[in-house]
Amino acid sequence: MTKSVVLVFTGPSGAGKSTLLQMLMRKFPDRFAFSCSHTTRKMRVGEVDGRDYHFTTKEKMLQDIAAGKFWEHAEFAGNLYGTSVAAVEDILDPLVRARRLSDFHTTFRVSYLYQVLATGRICILDVEMVGVRTIHSFQSPFNTKFILIRPPSIESLEQRLRERNTETDETLRLRIQRARQDIEFAESPAGRSLFNKVVINNDLDTAYADLEEFLRPFIHQPTS
Repeated sequence: MTKSVVLVFTGPSGAGKSTLLQMLMRKFPDRFAFSCSHTTRKMRVGEVDGRDYHFTTKEKMLQDIAAGKFWEHAEFAGNLYGTSVAAVEDILDPLVRARRLSDFHTTFRVSYLYQVLATGRICILDVEMVGVRTIHSFQSPFNTKFILIRPPSIESLEQRLRERNTETDETLRLRIQRARQDIEFAESPAGRSLFNKVVINNDLDTAYADLEEFLRPFIHQPTS
């Protein structure tokens, strides 16, 4: 059986990840499934719990992290973000729902998740840079590909964030600071070794075409 495909996306907030993923899933609605992340930040106007994020409390999320229920997690501006084991399981194989993992980190590395049966859908994760490093450290039974979506420059990213009008001065400063750090790391030898594909989003249509071209072998890959 062909391994289940997991696509791990990362990139600075404002780089265009969400827009590119929406374009991809609109074109191939039966081929991709998005793993909805958890967060402890407040819900923004227009967001829907369970669609944009699973909104939770910091206390509950810290408990679940300690219990090994998260594949990856990161903190930004005092808020936690992360991908739960259950969210990935629900996409990859409905059969797994009947048997939740009590200790993901041990079982993942040793014996369990190799039993996951592919449904044919490609699982998409949107994580922070630290999540990329964490997932890379797993001996994954999945066919995992890591994709960086980045802006052409920090200046263009800052302009996009300002135009989005969802940031305070402080969170804008923090996002730009984090973006500089992440891009510098991604351009280093250690960072370059992590990614299978880097998409520079200078023009949305061009960036999407570049992304789809890279994903084409997986989109048309037989599942058994």
